[in-house]
Amino acid sequence: MRSKSGRGMASNDTADRRKAFKIAAARRLRREATDLERVMWSRLRNGQMNGFRFRRQQPFGPYIADFYCASAKLVVELDGSQHFAVNNHVYDQVRTRFMEARGLCVLRFSNHDVIEDCDAVVETIWRTVRERTPPRRVCDPSTLPQGEG
Repeated sequence: MRSKSGRGMASNDTADRRKAFKIAAARRLRREATDLERVMWSRLRNGQMNGFRFRRQQPFGPYIADFYCASAKLVVELDGSQHFAVNNHVYDQVRTRFMEARGLCVLRFSNHDVIEDCDAVVETIWRTVRERTPPRRVCDPSTLPQGEG
């Protein structure tokens, strides 16, 4: 039997299972965040960057990004010591190229960067968000039409 897309039903079942697995993995990663991921999240969450919203553990294809700002198409990755092993470094490069090929900007910071100067990391993220988004129109209340009251 074929689905509307022309692919077999087994393909759809496999894709659905993969998607469910990714969502479950992202939820687990949110629950089991490292201390430094929690610190960074405390600085990025709730639109603290002038209203720009970030998500944690956002799936992209076969990968899950640590933090993602959709309006800036920005991925922020925090890299622990395991990322500096030769094989993992190559994996990170492939992962970054995958995301960049989809129009995303990827910023990588080592855990050491966050420990030593979290403010500088946040400033770099903020600068990148501003560069990648059009200026927001600010409504000046003095130019709004006044009621008859």
